[in-house]
Amino acid sequence: MKLLQKIIILSVALFVTGCEKAINVPLTTASPRLVIDASIDWVKNTTGNEQKIILSTTTGYYSSEFPSVSGAVVTVTNASNTVFNFVETPGTGQYVCHNFLPVVGQAYNLKIVLNGETYTASETFTPVPKIEDNIDQNNKGGEMGDEIEVTFSYKDNASQANFYLNSISQPYSPFPELEVEDDEHTNGNLMQESFSHEKLKAGDQVDFKLYGISESYYNYLFKLILATGNDGNPFPTTPGTVRGNIINQTNSNHYALGYFRLAEVDTKSYKIK
Repeated sequence: MKLLQKIIILSVALFVTGCEKAINVPLTTASPRLVIDASIDWVKNTTGNEQKIILSTTTGYYSSEFPSVSGAVVTVTNASNTVFNFVETPGTGQYVCHNFLPVVGQAYNLKIVLNGETYTASETFTPVPKIEDNIDQNNKGGEMGDEIEVTFSYKDNASQANFYLNSISQPYSPFPELEVEDDEHTNGNLMQESFSHEKLKAGDQVDFKLYGISESYYNYLFKLILATGNDGNPFPTTPGTVRGNIINQTNSNHYALGYFRLAEVDTKSYKIK
């Protein structure tokens, strides 16, 4: 199964007949809710010791900034009860660990204490295969068959069910294009991912990232796609809040948004010919 997900910032513009002046519609803003970006990514052939967890809050619809959250105590503990402390860079809401020890297949526990409340989550470090060196390019991509298209591949592990997140970046989009995939119908096969863009030309660089993700994180992303209406369904579901694996142990009604994931990552860059 393949699902294409693009990070989209929605905007509303109402136009008065005969002019192009945008009108901001008054909206009721809900109370701020904690947002936890706890993505622990270990790029192959690196130590993975430098990791970061970001805390912020939700904000008003028309706001362009997400307020950072300071003053939290953030730790991650591995299966051997080794505690990794994530210390805030003052005033940024970015909590950094310099001695993290990533181990594929090992379980980790996140704990955040903030304003008298404790948030926890558990996840297992998920492996990922390497991206093959041979990247294919052709000039028959896109709906009209007239775009430059590049294809990368990786070998799925036949001994287990696998779930993947693909990220593709190129010079003509501010955000990477994301795709989630499972191996339900392709177990043990050589998996292939193709990407094309109408503006790609010789000399442009395309960057690929392949993440190994857990089934629970895959399901979380699946729900996010449905909630944003980007699943290609002409009759999309009503947008709603998608909850991750982080639990408020003190007050369940004061839940946080976000997800605690641990993913091995492989990267590859390709220059268009």
